[in-house]
Amino acid sequence: MRVLGIDPGLRNMGWGIVDVSGNKLSHIANGVCQSQGNDLATRLLSLFNQMETILEQWQPTHAAVENTFVNKDSVNSLKLAQARAIAMVVPRKFGLEVSEYAPNKVKKTIVGVGHADKQQIMHMVKLQLPGVQLNGPDSSDALAVAICHSYHAQSNDRFLQALEKV
Repeated sequence: MRVLGIDPGLRNMGWGIVDVSGNKLSHIANGVCQSQGNDLATRLLSLFNQMETILEQWQPTHAAVENTFVNKDSVNSLKLAQARAIAMVVPRKFGLEVSEYAPNKVKKTIVGVGHADKQQIMHMVKLQLPGVQLNGPDSSDALAVAICHSYHAQSNDRFLQALEKV
């Protein structure tokens, strides 16, 4: 299983890819898509094109996106939601199912507590992917989403296998 994790953002969209084989995780790649352009439509298109390139190059089999929180500034929340739509549509265009995880679930899965800070997440990602060179906190968060998905997808698969036996 090759998992693409995405931390959506309008300015910086973090992404990270891990391979999963049983209990073993391997870092494949990570980075940040930075939107380019002055107007919203151009910025969204640049994120779309960058995400397409990532999927073409790395060919993940699964995709997971972090849910975004709604803040007090509704205009910024709407713009972030549009960037999140890019994060969900591009993998779907490539035929992937897209799983969604709340930030607290990702943090609890990776760190053990639902209110971990970015430094704690980066530390735990480095522990779980030895030798990884992180391209900043956005890519670290994206790798955390990918790791979270790998754990939950595997446990769901085991659950379904157990149900089939019954």
